[in-house]
Amino acid sequence: MNILNYADAFFSDSAHWQDYDGIPARLGEHVQYTLMALGIAAAIGLPVGLLTGHTGRGGNALALIATSGRALPSFGLMVLMFILLGLGMAPVMIPLVVLAVPPILVTTNEAMRSLDPAPVDAARGMGMGEAQVLFRVELPTALPLILSGLRSAAIQIVSTATIAAYVSFGGLGRYIVDGLYQRDYEKVVGGATLVAGLAVATLLVFWAVARLAVSRGVRRPG
Repeated sequence: MNILNYADAFFSDSAHWQDYDGIPARLGEHVQYTLMALGIAAAIGLPVGLLTGHTGRGGNALALIATSGRALPSFGLMVLMFILLGLGMAPVMIPLVVLAVPPILVTTNEAMRSLDPAPVDAARGMGMGEAQVLFRVELPTALPLILSGLRSAAIQIVSTATIAAYVSFGGLGRYIVDGLYQRDYEKVVGGATLVAGLAVATLLVFWAVARLAVSRGVRRPG
């Protein structure tokens, strides 16, 4: 039985579309974990990245934080948090946030520092304050690259949130973990397919957001 047959058997089984273990419920849980982790990571990474990029200070510290965050194993960190904090949302959120902060933080900083200084200097010459320069000149121009950092973080969270199932949480990882334990490869393939589909949907959402939020004057081709 090949992968396509496994996937077809999984999605054609009506039992997989109903109740607490159905696809809609598990997909909703996975999206919830993703939005929560991305929201927390953005609340941390965006202000720090904007501030350091605007002032031109702290680049070396950000590089160190990013390297450290990316080096931490998400699964190991989750297990450690589960041991220390017990069952709850925190052991799941902490590894996902730690994973998502570095790309948001570093990309936002780089987006701000790579701006053409001429419009910024002109804005200051017109008497704009630093806050006005940041939010009316720098941020709109840097937005495409900032969104790419958020997109990268979101994709990483979608992929990594499957580990929540290892500490008895839900989400699409439940199919993969339970399927491996039960040797039910239909579940494994179905869960992996859903995660991949959600990742593609995330890319499309960010593409749509970029088309709506980014000014045509600074939008990248395509």
